[in-house]
Amino acid sequence: MHAEPGLVAILAYDGLCTFEFGIAVEIFGLARPEFDFPWYEHRIVGVDQGPMRAMGGIQVLADGGMELLETARTIIIPGWRSRTERVPEALLIALRQAHARGARLLSICSGVFVLAATGLLDGLSATTHWRYTEELAERFPNILVDPDVLYVDAGQLITSAGSAAGIDACLHLVARDLGTHVANSVARRLVMSPQRTGGQAQFIPAPVSRTPRNDLSRVMQWARERLHEPLGVRELASQAAMSERTFLRRFSEATGASPKSWLQQQRLARARELLESSAHNTESIAQQCGYRSVESFRVAFRSVVGLPPSVYRERFGREVKALPM
Repeated sequence: MHAEPGLVAILAYDGLCTFEFGIAVEIFGLARPEFDFPWYEHRIVGVDQGPMRAMGGIQVLADGGMELLETARTIIIPGWRSRTERVPEALLIALRQAHARGARLLSICSGVFVLAATGLLDGLSATTHWRYTEELAERFPNILVDPDVLYVDAGQLITSAGSAAGIDACLHLVARDLGTHVANSVARRLVMSPQRTGGQAQFIPAPVSRTPRNDLSRVMQWARERLHEPLGVRELASQAAMSERTFLRRFSEATGASPKSWLQQQRLARARELLESSAHNTESIAQQCGYRSVESFRVAFRSVVGLPPSVYRERFGREVKALPM
């Protein structure tokens, strides 16, 4: 049973980035007849008066002004029109008030400069597009800027990197609210892979290889089918018919992650699926996902997901029949 995820307010203003704005509207505003539970409500909130000009010659009409932020559970801040332009004080006040009553604020790309100006990010980790991370750190030294990740979830405040990373951050929020299987269903409708975890690298030195990396794709699929086994670099490199050193280099170039980090992501993604859709107990799930003990599984799950496995199942598990003893 899913609780209603509430109102998502998407900010619009002159100079709006249409792609980032479109990401938020697509994920939170599109009708979802495939689900039998309430989807998000959404409203376009005008920061400026009248029709607002967006990139590409598009004009945007808002559903209302900043008074709509008073009832929003989630507020999306697309890329800000100018990193050097002062953010209107009325917007800063409205965002601080929304945060004080418990609303979640999510920025995409340069939208982080709006959040930074509120002071809410002081003392917290945050990220933005790799082109702007140095500027963000210099202008707002109280923010712990992480230049390497796709997004940072600091609880009520979520900041994401360049435009495409905004999709991952929004899907991450959907997973927080409604579970991984729902977020993956939305990703499939977007014709994209399931949402990437925030810790993946923003910038991969060689994102497009001159020769297909079918060897790595094959090995990664091989590993996904054997997550219950104690896999390591030695086994993966052997399966790829490479030296460990060569395998490590090529894997990092292709994915932006180490094999150990990637395996952890795969194991926990599988664990979330099992917690949501099966009646297996925690010990069985830990074994199926390759953890040597239930305790190590619980620690890893909580550190990444933010919830103990039992609480995650209570919140997102679908009703299934108990397995026979």
